[in-house]
Amino acid sequence: MKSALEIRKAMTTSSRFYRMHNVIQDYAWGSTTSIGQLFGIENPEGKPQAEIWMGAHQNGCSQIEVDGKPTLLSDFIEADKANLIGADTAETFGELPYLFKVLAAEKALSIQVHPSKAQAEAGFAKEEEQGVPRTAGNRNYKDPNHKPELVYALTPYQAMNGFREFGQIVSYFRALEIEEIHALVAALEANQNEQGLEGFFEAMLSLDGEAKESSVAKLLAYADAHKDEELFALILDLAEQYPGDIGLFAPLMLNTLTLQPGEAMFLDACTPHAYIKGTGLEIMANSDNVLRAGLTPKYMDVPELVACTRCQPMPFDTLLLAPQTENGALHYPIPVPDFKFSVYQQADNVELETSSAEILLAVDAPLTVAHIDGESVTIGKGESVFIPANTGAYLASSEGKFARAYN
Repeated sequence: MKSALEIRKAMTTSSRFYRMHNVIQDYAWGSTTSIGQLFGIENPEGKPQAEIWMGAHQNGCSQIEVDGKPTLLSDFIEADKANLIGADTAETFGELPYLFKVLAAEKALSIQVHPSKAQAEAGFAKEEEQGVPRTAGNRNYKDPNHKPELVYALTPYQAMNGFREFGQIVSYFRALEIEEIHALVAALEANQNEQGLEGFFEAMLSLDGEAKESSVAKLLAYADAHKDEELFALILDLAEQYPGDIGLFAPLMLNTLTLQPGEAMFLDACTPHAYIKGTGLEIMANSDNVLRAGLTPKYMDVPELVACTRCQPMPFDTLLLAPQTENGALHYPIPVPDFKFSVYQQADNVELETSSAEILLAVDAPLTVAHIDGESVTIGKGESVFIPANTGAYLASSEGKFARAYN
């Protein structure tokens, strides 16, 4: 790898465009086939290919070539932040503030809540003061940042996002007629508000021992008797992946939906959600903070989770994120400054201009980017290119789709 001094010297004649060599994470829930089918990326060992990481995160940093030598993108950025990610971004964030991914789920990911920025800062500081190792299994806050995220479906993409309406939750749980949780359901029915839902959510996640085992068994018996209904078929499918898990009740509390290719949704801080199955693009703030709420063998800190959860219903018709269309491009309204996301289709020398560092991903056809100084790069589908903030105006052309991550 190149030293910071070597990088700075190379940057005096630096390129405008840098092909990225990205880490593929082989998490157990990943698909062994989807990334290969979409992008032609080989998988000779047949490992799960769960996520392609495009960015400068320390747990899977992309590499680029600088002066012909492989260089970590994080080292490249560190050498000249103001020019490479933009002066404003460097001052505000001090790093590339987003992580861009391809996510291919064959099995369900854990139900998660991400803390707000203020909660993350306070929680991180507290655990640092307590001396909890950052790699510890019982560590809640790996960094002081929030983790809002957007997912854009490349295939049908099944997920959960946000709480159902109060009455709908009560109705589903009433129908189960599970004696062990009868009092909890009655309390929610009598208090159909944020406080009532918070108490119910915490009590359900805190079930243990015989009460938990019996409740889950009765849920699955009910689901088996109603397996012709999509919701209960889902619960039975999740039970095969996570037997006995209290998170099997989650589809009765959370909105379930399947994004169709080209649809997107935003997942805000403090909102419970889970990705169940499918392949999509994901862009998020550069954080690894996750509080788990089920469908996982990993550590669950229920009181901390509940403290970071907004127990308010999300109307189903608000879940999809409608893009703003401009000259054939789709720009998705993101309510945080950490990242922006756009999708372009059949671009014929469309002129773009950098105000921050950008990552472009060719989705389903080759993509060519060209600068007025004559430099151009063509990447194939599934490949990405890093474009520094100081590149300025450039042209992009593709007969298919490409996605643009920036801030």
